[in-house]
Amino acid sequence: MFLSVSENTGLTCSGTAIHTVTVAGHQADFTHVDSLTNITAGASSEALDCHRHPELKRKLYSALQEGDEGELAIAIPKEVQLKQSSHMATDVVFSEVATPEPQTPGSQSVPEFAPITINIAYSLRNPVDGFEFVLPTDSYPYRVPHAYTTPSSPDAARCWVPCVDNMWEKCTWEFEIVVPRYLEEQDPSQDDEEQSDAIPTLVVCSGELVEQVAHPWSSNKTIFLFSQTVLTSVQHIAFAAGPFHLHTIPADNIADDVSGASQPLMYAFCLPGHENTLSISTATLRQAMSFYSTEFGSYPFGSYKVIFVDQLPTQRFDSSTLSIVTTDLLHGDDAIEQALETRHSLAHALACQWAGINILPKTWSDTWLVNGLGFYITGLFLRKLLGNNEYRFRLKKDMQRILELDVGSMPPICQPQVLEPPDAATLPFLNMKAPLVLHILDRRLGKSGTSLGLSRVLPKLFLSAISGEMQNNALSTHAFLRLCRKVSGVDPRSFAEQWIYGSGCPSFGFSATFNRKKMAVEITMRQDAPAYKAMENNEVSKVLMKPVSFFEGQMTIRIHEADGTPYEHVLDIRTPFKRYEVPFNTKYKRVRRNTKRYLARQAAAQAAADGDTEAAEAMGMVDMGFGLEVWEKEQERENWKVADWTEEDEGTMSGATYEWIRMDADFEWIANVQFDQPDFMWVSQLQRDRDVVAQLEAIHALAEKPTAIVSSTLTKTVLVSNYYFRIRSEAAIALVSCAIRKLDFLDPNQDLFAHTYVPKPNEFSDFGEYFVRKNLINAISRIRFENGKSPSVVRQFLIDQLRYNDNTANPYSDGFYICTIIAAAASATVSVAPPERGELLPSEVRNEQNAEDAELLKQSKAEVDRYRSMDRLIPSLHNCVTIAALEFHMVLGIASLIPNHPRVFFPLTRDGNYTQVRIAAFDGLFLTKWYTPSIMRYVLAVMANDASKVIRRHVARSLCQSLVLLAQMGEMKSSLKETESLLIEEDGTLPEKTKESKKSELDAIIKVLRKDREVGKNEALREFLMPIALAPDVDQEVRWCLLKLADILIRPVEEAPPTVKIHIPSTPVIDVAPQLSPVKVQVKAVKAIKSVNPPPKSPLTSFNPPTKLRLHASPIPDSLPPPTTSRLESTKRNVAFNASPTLSKNKLKASKLPKPAHAQITKPAHVAKAQSSGMVITDLRACRNALKKLKAHKSAFVFNQPVDPIRDHAPNYFDVIKNPMDLSTMGAKLEEGMYKDRAAFSADFRLMISNAKMYNIAGSYVHNEAINLEIFFEKQWAIISKTLELVNNNKEKAQRSAAAAPLPPPPQRILPPVPKAFSSPPPAAAATSRPTIKLKVGSHARVATPEPVAVKPRPRKIKGPEPSSVSVPDAGPVDAPPPPYVDDGSHDILQEVLAIEREKDEKRHRFNLDKDKDKPIVNGTSGKRKKVDVLSEDDILALATPSKKERPSPPAPSTSGVGKVKLVVPSSSKVAVPSTSKPSPTPIPSSTSKPVYPLHKPKKDKPVDVPPSDTPRASIKGKEKEVTPVPASTPPAPRPKATPISATPINEKKCKEVLKALLKLPDAGIFSRPVDPIADGCPTYLEEIAHPMDFGTVGTKLTQNKYITMEDFGKDIELVFSNCRQFNPPATFPIMCTDICERVFKKEWMKAMEKKLSWMEKRGLIGVMTSLVKDPMQQFSSSWVFREPVDPVALGIPTYFDVIPKKQARDLKTIRQKLDGDKYDSVEGFTADIDLMLDNAITFNTLQSEVGRIAVNVRNKVNDLMESWKAGSSKKRKDGDKGTPQPTKKVKFG
Repeated sequence: MFLSVSENTGLTCSGTAIHTVTVAGHQADFTHVDSLTNITAGASSEALDCHRHPELKRKLYSALQEGDEGELAIAIPKEVQLKQSSHMATDVVFSEVATPEPQTPGSQSVPEFAPITINIAYSLRNPVDGFEFVLPTDSYPYRVPHAYTTPSSPDAARCWVPCVDNMWEKCTWEFEIVVPRYLEEQDPSQDDEEQSDAIPTLVVCSGELVEQVAHPWSSNKTIFLFSQTVLTSVQHIAFAAGPFHLHTIPADNIADDVSGASQPLMYAFCLPGHENTLSISTATLRQAMSFYSTEFGSYPFGSYKVIFVDQLPTQRFDSSTLSIVTTDLLHGDDAIEQALETRHSLAHALACQWAGINILPKTWSDTWLVNGLGFYITGLFLRKLLGNNEYRFRLKKDMQRILELDVGSMPPICQPQVLEPPDAATLPFLNMKAPLVLHILDRRLGKSGTSLGLSRVLPKLFLSAISGEMQNNALSTHAFLRLCRKVSGVDPRSFAEQWIYGSGCPSFGFSATFNRKKMAVEITMRQDAPAYKAMENNEVSKVLMKPVSFFEGQMTIRIHEADGTPYEHVLDIRTPFKRYEVPFNTKYKRVRRNTKRYLARQAAAQAAADGDTEAAEAMGMVDMGFGLEVWEKEQERENWKVADWTEEDEGTMSGATYEWIRMDADFEWIANVQFDQPDFMWVSQLQRDRDVVAQLEAIHALAEKPTAIVSSTLTKTVLVSNYYFRIRSEAAIALVSCAIRKLDFLDPNQDLFAHTYVPKPNEFSDFGEYFVRKNLINAISRIRFENGKSPSVVRQFLIDQLRYNDNTANPYSDGFYICTIIAAAASATVSVAPPERGELLPSEVRNEQNAEDAELLKQSKAEVDRYRSMDRLIPSLHNCVTIAALEFHMVLGIASLIPNHPRVFFPLTRDGNYTQVRIAAFDGLFLTKWYTPSIMRYVLAVMANDASKVIRRHVARSLCQSLVLLAQMGEMKSSLKETESLLIEEDGTLPEKTKESKKSELDAIIKVLRKDREVGKNEALREFLMPIALAPDVDQEVRWCLLKLADILIRPVEEAPPTVKIHIPSTPVIDVAPQLSPVKVQVKAVKAIKSVNPPPKSPLTSFNPPTKLRLHASPIPDSLPPPTTSRLESTKRNVAFNASPTLSKNKLKASKLPKPAHAQITKPAHVAKAQSSGMVITDLRACRNALKKLKAHKSAFVFNQPVDPIRDHAPNYFDVIKNPMDLSTMGAKLEEGMYKDRAAFSADFRLMISNAKMYNIAGSYVHNEAINLEIFFEKQWAIISKTLELVNNNKEKAQRSAAAAPLPPPPQRILPPVPKAFSSPPPAAAATSRPTIKLKVGSHARVATPEPVAVKPRPRKIKGPEPSSVSVPDAGPVDAPPPPYVDDGSHDILQEVLAIEREKDEKRHRFNLDKDKDKPIVNGTSGKRKKVDVLSEDDILALATPSKKERPSPPAPSTSGVGKVKLVVPSSSKVAVPSTSKPSPTPIPSSTSKPVYPLHKPKKDKPVDVPPSDTPRASIKGKEKEVTPVPASTPPAPRPKATPISATPINEKKCKEVLKALLKLPDAGIFSRPVDPIADGCPTYLEEIAHPMDFGTVGTKLTQNKYITMEDFGKDIELVFSNCRQFNPPATFPIMCTDICERVFKKEWMKAMEKKLSWMEKRGLIGVMTSLVKDPMQQFSSSWVFREPVDPVALGIPTYFDVIPKKQARDLKTIRQKLDGDKYDSVEGFTADIDLMLDNAITFNTLQSEVGRIAVNVRNKVNDLMESWKAGSSKKRKDGDKGTPQPTKKVKFG
């Protein structure tokens, strides 16, 4: 008996050495297999081959999967008995409060057994993951040694202890940890007192410290005993050991507990050297503990400990009662930014003890809830610690980040159908959105009136976890929502469907108008869902991502009416668009600025400025901008260029009925709200609304309206200290939008640039002013001229800030402030204009560095290098200044302003530098040419051997990313040709044009990287990649990054895909008996089935057909080739089944037995396995065809393979479904011959559909797919059944008519030659070279012959003269020749058929010539093919043929050059045969392309070749008349009509490009060849479609120059689409393919038909335009009035568009845009627009006006420029292109 090893019941143990295992005190056998330790990539000789990286990746996946199942298997000894306990345990996953899973019953109980004690002795040496030893090295000689558990990988727990590595497996813990008393080497001669300065070793562990005692056998060791009595998962257990310094966090002095006895004990530990920063960094932890305990219930554990360690791979590791934190969070009392970050991180670490450690997610999909609760309660504590303004500001900024991310690429925060942990890429998004969702849930629950929101829900939640009411302390989304509904009385299901189970966020557009008649504000609301729109056409993404198309709920708006009173109203949002009428309360208008109230406000502001406290308190009703001293002095107002409202603005403001309106005033939506209201209302909202969210919304709205009054308002906001400092900082950033030439670059620091001065010393005691100062510097660096450069005064200002910075008297560190200035200097130095700007226009100045720029750059670089040297001597906090200096060099190097060389960064990447400095240095190194062999070896060595896991992983991740960045930056270019075309395509003065569709960017980058000699062919990479990846101690993340790099750079070795073979036992098949015995069986079988009309379902020969001519419906092959002729057998397998050409003596003996006259005895042939149950060949092929179409259907994905309960998450499937069925099983049964007819096949399909409908609920995905597949099958099956019934009915009619009118005796005629009876040569040689004419007659009439029937004669492939006699050789069956040709009347039928066909061909040909005289030949045929009067069996068999591969291949060419053909003759009275068609340009199967007929003339012995285009005439009155063929002649092609004047001559190149684009589409496959009614399953196609057409035929006609105009080509393409729509019903697959192809065709056709100017013409006209506007600074230059479109409002001419229609308005900007957009097809069109622009000006302004005179001057100038350009162009043409040749790509991009 073995203990099953799985994730739930077994033990996981990786990286440890197991020594002994005992079970209940008995020694036990065990197996320990660590799959990740011994991974190889093939044999030893092949293991290091870098091209075999896919094999290594597959083995890694397999090893990880095996690791999930467990590495340690333990055999339970026989002495140990398993005893089942009396009670049953309920599995955690199937709890009734859990989120219900699809098709899963409710709770399930599993038996519980009595516990067994397992003792495992193991050792751990040099662990890769899970445990970290930090030791001093040569690079870090002063590092303090210590060790701790680390979350370096998701399965880190199993790496240091054998366990059940599962979050939901909890137990109690007891630890006994033995450590050295001191880590320093002690001198035994010294006393303990002398060793008192040594630091003892401490152990900190999850749980409570029980005892610390000396080791009983060694005084140099100490034993620490810890106990964790609360059930805890192994993933939440941690400990650390080392010489830590202990700091006890004191208790709060509160009234109820002065002694602090009831408060949990809290301790902080750090390494020696950090003692001074420990108490400062943890100062707020006790305050956080008191807040959480008071608001959300008691602390769930006994104590809490936080320990700071080195080299932690993450910022924090939270475990039960213990948080292991990186030392980077420690800070002194002079830190500002670091203090905020540390408080936030430690507060969240403590909050995770409530939600994250004590409360776990029920399933992985509930991770959002537990993580969100931790962040939510952390935010509430920060609100208490930092204030409500900071809390709401952070919420608003987080909401803006969510809106940028949640646009279709992010999944819902809760996905119950996903059973895996959240992806690491989406986890930060989930952690950001989850607390926001809980916040808006709290706001909506609080609106119910019966609740206080989550403040009442969360205490009950945490109490249930502590009291044990919550099962296993696992919280599900369903249980949480149920608790919310129970407490608040509000049903949150609608909220959950939108915000929790759905993805995306809404986008609102609001507008408001005041209706004076109704005294109401009319608000128009429109809602969009960007995420849903992004996935609107992707059904798969909509199913997976679940984007919400419409969000409903209530939104609170607040209208601040004219008297200043805010009135709240609730908008009930139920539709995406609605108009609301909100009642208005105030009965008077807005207060004017020049009223007494305005003067009172000014007086109050002045009193407040003078120090009047009462007046200052009254300022609550006064604007925050008043009282600023600088605005009260006129001189200062002029210096600051303060703008005031104009009289017109005052009039507009006085007419407004309300001050401003706030949308979503209560922050109840995560939505993008766009509200259109005048700027003076936004100014009022900014100045008078106390909510920081309202102020932030106003700043963002004003930033989009850069006017002088807005600039003054934002400047005032920055300077007034009454605003919250975050708002002031945002206003500083918003001022950048106002720094434009139109406003004379107005900004808040104009006085800073007036003089050169030394800035005053730093004073950061006021934190608000400090942050505003930093943001002002950031904003100043963003100011730009039109050419993309920053003003030189700005760069000089930043240099002075660095040069004269004085921090001597400042009590706070200025490290981060210096970093801000350095980053701003880098930003200001780099131009934001693209390098190609002005490339094509000589008059435009290039963005090159001038002398002033070079000097400023030199000064900036010198100052930054100086600070970098100072930071080496006097280090800043975490060397942040050095990091900023490296980033400075990185930015300038990328901008090519300084040499970007690896030597700048390389020294700082070495071991010994601070970790964050090394990371920044590696980032800079990877943006240089780092892939040289020497640096590549160094980088690979760091990844393999560096002591820091953080560095190893960061380098590995950056390795792949840097290559992609370098390729995109152009460091590795594929060819110069592509670069030149890009340069010609882009014009520097205009926005970048839309590029043509190219190969995907990712493929192009991979191609460039692989071809690069220094990257893809790098020898160092190829040499060391696999050894590092195969090293047993390599970090797992490094290994995966290396494999990812190999995927990008190294082409993998070609491997055959794995094949899956499933053996399904077949039904018993009767073996073929020896030759003699089947003869007797056949005799009995004849009597049993001789009267049966349908084809027999047995392996015997049918006896219904006449003796001489056999029906093809017989399941017996008509021709059984010798075993050696495999090619012939495969050729004839699906074409015709003939009797064996070899005859045996047994068959001759059998023919002598007394039988009915019509009976025929043949040797039993081998029956195909698929027909072993009696299915006829027609049914078999029909079923194969139907199965093929079913598998290719888009809804067949879930039905292609059997249901796997484990894989498909349907554990109770076989309890519900007793007879499972799927398409692969149906295919196997069909090929194994387990169906007796097609009805049994269809019954299995309907069983499969009924199973799917029974198990899956209505409306589910599988249920809907089953319905779609069923509809498709029923439609196809109806066509197949109808066709088969039609064939059977016609066959029966033909048989009855033939029986009533027997054939007359055949007259004398010359028979076709038949082969001689050869004895020596093998028959295969003849069989492979003879043409064959096969006849099939539907009649049962039989030609009586006097001699007994021996064998069934048939037409055969013939070669040689006709023999005079036929003899049967005595040789065995292998060497027996085929039987001789015996005339049975079939030759008459053959001649009659051919005569009828020729006559109908001739009539049809004449008819088509008359009808289509002016039309070109379509579809490769000379006319329309006629309907088949009676479908033959071959037709339906071809219809049911599964695929081209199963169809017969064309026969080998014979000596006579005549192919093989099948003629179908249903009866002797009336025959109609489909006409032949010309060979298609695309290869088609032999069953659809009919070759030349072999015609045998009655008076000649050799066959005659008649090509399909011939139209021989023959008489059908007598069968004996000779057929006189008409000489082969092809009718002349009809002469096309004269091309109209508007027609476009054919451009073969463009047409081929259009056709190529169409044929590239996967959906164009059905249009690539002509429609075959038989093979494609549409027998009535040629009846309904008069003129077939396909892309293949179009391509042939294009190659043969049959198109005269482009319109003819387009009509044929459109004919393909119209034919498809005419024949196929809507919403079918062909129609969808048609829609896709037609969209692409229209797009490509527009490009092909687009008329453009030539490159030279466009270049010349651009030069004309440039010369016309090249003097932009002179106000009265000749063209300044025409440069911009006419704005009637701005220019004060409201009647302009009444005189000049808007469609005819022209200006130089519009004309330039049309010219760049290739809207002109000729130079005349350009000049016509210029003339129209000037005529408009003269029409509106008259000729005598100033504008009229300017228009005349412009006209003269344009004429001069045009004449000059034309003269230059003609001179170039005369010179014979002696000038610069036109680039090859200019036509393409022009």
